[in-house]
Amino acid sequence: MSKAPADHSTDVAHARPPDTAEPSASRAPDGPAPLPYRSDIDGLRAIAVLAVFFYHFGMPGLGGGFTGVDVFFVISGFLIGGILWREYDARGTIDLPRFYLRRFKRLAPAFFTMAAVTALFAWSLLLPFEFREFGKQLIAATVYLSNVLFFRQAGYFDTASDEKALLHTWSLAVEEQFYIFLPLLILLLSRRRGALIAALIGCWALSLAGSVALTPRIQTATFYLFPFRAWELLSGVLLAIWGCETGRRWRGHAVLSWLGLGLVLSSVLFVPAGPMFPGLLAGPAVLGTVLLLANGTGRNPVNRLLSRRGMVLVGRMSYSLYLWHWPVLTLSLYLRRDYAGPLEAALWMALSVGVAYLSWRYVETPVRRARLSGGAVFAGTAAVSCAALALGGWLYTNDGLPDRFGPSAQPHIAASADFLQDWSRCVTPAEGPLEGLDVCPIGPDGPPRALVWGDSHVRAFKEGLDLAAHEAGTPAIILWRAGCPPLFDLRKVEGAATLAQDTACTNANLQIRQALQGLPSLRKVLLVGRWTYYATGTGIGLDAHNTIALHPTDAPARIGGVQADILARAENATVNALLDRFDEILVLRQPPEIAHYDSRLAAREAAHAGWPLARAPVAQSDTPRASLDRRVAPAEAPWRALSDSGVITWIDPWPSLCDATACHALIAGRGYYFDNNHLTNTAARDLRALFAPVFARPTTKEPES
Repeated sequence: MSKAPADHSTDVAHARPPDTAEPSASRAPDGPAPLPYRSDIDGLRAIAVLAVFFYHFGMPGLGGGFTGVDVFFVISGFLIGGILWREYDARGTIDLPRFYLRRFKRLAPAFFTMAAVTALFAWSLLLPFEFREFGKQLIAATVYLSNVLFFRQAGYFDTASDEKALLHTWSLAVEEQFYIFLPLLILLLSRRRGALIAALIGCWALSLAGSVALTPRIQTATFYLFPFRAWELLSGVLLAIWGCETGRRWRGHAVLSWLGLGLVLSSVLFVPAGPMFPGLLAGPAVLGTVLLLANGTGRNPVNRLLSRRGMVLVGRMSYSLYLWHWPVLTLSLYLRRDYAGPLEAALWMALSVGVAYLSWRYVETPVRRARLSGGAVFAGTAAVSCAALALGGWLYTNDGLPDRFGPSAQPHIAASADFLQDWSRCVTPAEGPLEGLDVCPIGPDGPPRALVWGDSHVRAFKEGLDLAAHEAGTPAIILWRAGCPPLFDLRKVEGAATLAQDTACTNANLQIRQALQGLPSLRKVLLVGRWTYYATGTGIGLDAHNTIALHPTDAPARIGGVQADILARAENATVNALLDRFDEILVLRQPPEIAHYDSRLAAREAAHAGWPLARAPVAQSDTPRASLDRRVAPAEAPWRALSDSGVITWIDPWPSLCDATACHALIAGRGYYFDNNHLTNTAARDLRALFAPVFARPTTKEPES
């Protein structure tokens, strides 16, 4: 059994079950009568948590297992909404301190226990920059903002989702924001019952409309943020209100229960993960849950199934199971890289269930049942919250405690944290020839004299380029787009990119071509790209799974053609077009690919050496020159021909990265590579002399800008 694939920018794989509010809670002196216990709700929880649980552990056939969270959202809205509405109906208001007292008793003990144990294992396993991020996650989860954090972190070089041990707390944050929103709305409109119901319906409609309309455009927002998830919770709230207002006994025709179960199971089996979720795709799970809740006390086979002892037990421990299974999964995969097979996956699943049972039996349940004063609960919650915030802040401000590991891991650890740059000078012009593009100035201020245009390798070299431009006193600009060759009349289809990203690459390059005449101060252009990747169509070694296909923009999709030839024609055409505009065209030779190197993997393997469950190392810091020479020859042939004829200036970093027999990720004990093809900031700064020709002032008279 393999682990579930991670989605870097829109993680539909991660959710948390809501709190299991007890409808049989003791009655307040002037409050409503307690609700009877409904075992079918625990059974429905079991379906939801098992769907998420098995999906995360890679159970085949559960393509939409992540929709279990939508089921949980509706259940939570139904139970919390029902409790609050019955109190409001009986008293004309709600007791806010008492409400939060119950929430803290129910949620805080298991959460902080999980967080503490996870932090302990994270201290032993995570690399410093990852442990630093764990500190940030712990802070965000404690203040109910982890969904906002993970929304803001979505990006091209974002840490993989299955390396974030507290990622699952995003949906906990959504529900805690719901616990603030709903009671305050009831209190605000408590004197106007009709207006309150209308406001709830209006919020439901606006949230649903926003989710449907914006998911295709900003899916990370609609997935993570409360305003776009509120309709799911409010579906349960409105159902509970309808039941209270009509005296509903929650019985209906059996066909409705069957339909509800079918919708939930169909979502778990068939809803696809990806850029169209949630939106309309969340609808079947929400509607199915509403139908099951609305008919949950009827005597039919569906409710008998949901009320079976095993289902009820899993449902009762669903909160703990969700809290614990994700850290067990992420940290075990962090140590093991991948499971050896279904048996190993089953063992880690069994460990998750065992720890969850202990948490439910000895932490969650005793605290919930304990007779504690309100002051003790609030004080205890405040104390552990402050401790969590202090721990998270300490980890963050101390860079994840880099001295935890030995000297063999330190160069790789340093490289793994040496990739992010300061792009604060970048702007997106609202008008002009570069309107809508990210334009990043480097060097001193002034009209740019040089253009650096390329893919993510430009990002890797940014610190060196900026320093070289400053040293030469030459203003310049950077235009870059990940996975996008800096060439005209070419479109790409990349396995790791969406259709929108592929199209954006083509459109941006076309705009750059048209914009050059409107940028008269530019005199030189440097092209930077992963040329071998574009020529062969695949990565190498650790990223051999990455693929890219190139096609001319004025021709149909290539069928059976040689991709290196398509690339060569685009390179020659681009150079010819640029010769009409620039005094000099320079091309950076792609740094050698260190096929089986990744600083994070190498650091982990060195840090985990001696752990009984650690896998055998696979990272290699060196790659033989002979194999590299064979791979790069077709990609470099067109550039070398243009260089030999004096048409372009060829900049070669290889002498600084290779000797006669091999190329190296570590140079003089310092990490020069972040992964197998991107250099670190240290390498970029050390190699900045390579870029002196780019920023040297031309001898010819420059046009006035």
